[in-house]
Amino acid sequence: MREVISIHIGQAGVQIGNACWELYCLEHGIQHDGQMPSDKTIGGGDDAFNTFFSETGAGKHVPRCVFVDLEPTVVDEVRSGAYRQLFHPEQLISGKEDAANNYARGHYTIGKEIVDLVLDRVRKLADNCTGLQGFIIFHSFGGGTGSGFGSLLMERLSVDYGKKSKLEFALYPSPQIATAVVEPYNTVLSAHCMLEHSDCAFMIDNEAMYDVCRRNLDIERPTYTNLNRIIAQCVSSITASLRFDGALNVDLTEFQTNLVPYPRIHFPLCSYAPIISAEKAYHEQLSVAELTNSVFEPANMMVKCDPRHGKYMSCCMMYRGDVVPKDVNAAIAAIKTKRTIQFVDWCPTGFKVGINYQPPTVIPGGDLAKVQRSCLMISNTTAIAEVWSRMDHKFDLMYAKRAFVHWYVGEGMEEGEFSEAREDLAALEKDYEEIGADTNEDEDEDAEEDAM
Repeated sequence: MREVISIHIGQAGVQIGNACWELYCLEHGIQHDGQMPSDKTIGGGDDAFNTFFSETGAGKHVPRCVFVDLEPTVVDEVRSGAYRQLFHPEQLISGKEDAANNYARGHYTIGKEIVDLVLDRVRKLADNCTGLQGFIIFHSFGGGTGSGFGSLLMERLSVDYGKKSKLEFALYPSPQIATAVVEPYNTVLSAHCMLEHSDCAFMIDNEAMYDVCRRNLDIERPTYTNLNRIIAQCVSSITASLRFDGALNVDLTEFQTNLVPYPRIHFPLCSYAPIISAEKAYHEQLSVAELTNSVFEPANMMVKCDPRHGKYMSCCMMYRGDVVPKDVNAAIAAIKTKRTIQFVDWCPTGFKVGINYQPPTVIPGGDLAKVQRSCLMISNTTAIAEVWSRMDHKFDLMYAKRAFVHWYVGEGMEEGEFSEAREDLAALEKDYEEIGADTNEDEDEDAEEDAM
């Protein structure tokens, strides 16, 4: 078995977690109370879905996950929600007092009190696994718990489970809209930690998701539920190959091998197709070629960033549904002929493909149309550097005046940590710049230096 443990941190993490487990249960035919009529082996079996659910002797399926928040309201919604009988009560951990959008509270003061309890729960889940493959961590970059406690937990997981892969789904602050003034501080501080401790972070931002909802689903006023269900489809596509059998299966470590050219350059973009409402889907054929084209469209990216401004280093294409390798190869060959899609010159092939025969499931009463096939693209592109530089610029504007810094220092942080984190991200921007530069340019410069 290759089990995966999901950890949902803070409000964003818990709410996305809700949508994900709802979708997983529908995909596997697991009921609200964890019973699974289609599963004949009671109390075990090595079916593919056991990577995400553990089975009790009574035939109940319990998700391998932990929900953590420093304040109770969001986790209480899970405790009293439709799936309250699905989760083990000890998997839902909440503190008394929240991190108040403050990285330092999540990381130092409030977070310290709860981190051992959380690690204890994770350890129990890990002991339950026969071959733990890694962790998927869901959190936001801008909040207090998601950034502060998220990075504290990542540091501790690195110590305890050094070799296991740690992937994260990170909600990145949007360019125009923000739910907190201090988002740039929290983001830079937590990114500084994530650079070191995470293996791969899939970025998502709300503003990009709002645009997708407005453009593709005609939802004028999307709620978080609308967004989370789209995100859940992405997460499901990434993990489908672990939970179902397919023609070309991809596991967690395979993602890293193919997506991360250098340890620090591990922030790929996600895009998913088809995101389409039922009215429109009826009139579309949604062939493999169309899906492949639409995941490359800048408008479908889950982060506000234009991939045409950068070069691709690698792409992972995860198809699901009735897709045959021949169609995929033809579609990718067509993509490679396009001028707008540029690869760095040191990575000529650049495509990793996964095919899974399980068609995408939709949540009844959701916004997405029921379709026969879908495609998720995870691409590592140098264009993501503009997302970082935008955030660094906001950080600089506030930090130049030392605005709001006293809240962080008051919670036991040192001011030096701000500048240290900022320098780390400046180095990251530089890394992206160097990767995007053509190889022969470098050689020309070296030749000039030699001539001198």
